[in-house]
Amino acid sequence: MVAARVVTGRALVAVAVVLALLGSAAEAQKLSPNFYSKTCPSLAAIVRSGMAAAVQREPRMGASILRLFFHDCFVNGCDGSILLDDTSTFTGEKSAGPNANSARGFEVIDAIKTQVEASCKATVSCADILALATRDGVNLLGGPTWSVPLGRKDSRTASQSGANSNLPGPGSSLATLISMFGRQGLSARDMTALSGAHTIGRTQCQFFRNRIYNERNINASFAALRQQTCPRSGGDSNLAPFDVQTADAFDNAYYQNLVAQRGLLHSDQELFNGGSQDSLVRQYSSNAGQFNADFVSAMVKMGNLLPSSGTPTEVRLNCRKVN
Repeated sequence: MVAARVVTGRALVAVAVVLALLGSAAEAQKLSPNFYSKTCPSLAAIVRSGMAAAVQREPRMGASILRLFFHDCFVNGCDGSILLDDTSTFTGEKSAGPNANSARGFEVIDAIKTQVEASCKATVSCADILALATRDGVNLLGGPTWSVPLGRKDSRTASQSGANSNLPGPGSSLATLISMFGRQGLSARDMTALSGAHTIGRTQCQFFRNRIYNERNINASFAALRQQTCPRSGGDSNLAPFDVQTADAFDNAYYQNLVAQRGLLHSDQELFNGGSQDSLVRQYSSNAGQFNADFVSAMVKMGNLLPSSGTPTEVRLNCRKVN
């Protein structure tokens, strides 16, 4: 009986060790493209359909959704926190400096979420819908496609201060860009590839006015073109495309523009201004396949950023508010 008790004790210890290991593995579980294969098999088709309709209505929406994803992931991971509305007791990220009066596309995510909920109730996070919608928006505009790792949860909180401090601004230097992306575990190469998102989309006059009137490393005819709709004063919200060649096509023309000193933002041209990223910009400008491959790699890497340990999470039923 004594021996039996010893064996039983050892067995219990062994079981406890196995359970502890399983717990650790579960906590460290990585995202998977097949996360919803059984619980919501129609997810990919629903998101694709919603984005196709949105991009058909307004091609710019592909860029707007991509920007939402970037601004979400850089603030405590890809957790859907940017989608939360302010309330009388809660101030979220929508009203932060980098997002106020510029972040857009929330209604597109809402519409897709409604369709997903009708098919798979309380199953798919808003953060995962945003990740899939981003991929589809890029692809629908002629860019690459990729397998999106899934299994994110939605944060029950947001950080306006994080949005104000973690997102690089349009006047950022190369050193600042490398540093801010580095804080997220993204390399200088990742940063340069992700900046290629500016091959689509538009930005407001207030963010590039100083460049087109005061900077020297800018093509004169390009500056004159942008000055036509961005006066020295007024017209702050007037829009111009980042890519003067193919504004709504996801391609490598952004890098060709940089080589020709036709980067719209100061932070854009910093990637090709006698610094460490010049050779990579030249490579991307002549090799669209290399740019696409590096962009996809960096997007997956950025998409793997998750909330810090202890962040309260859930699968939101409404992307704009906690359950």
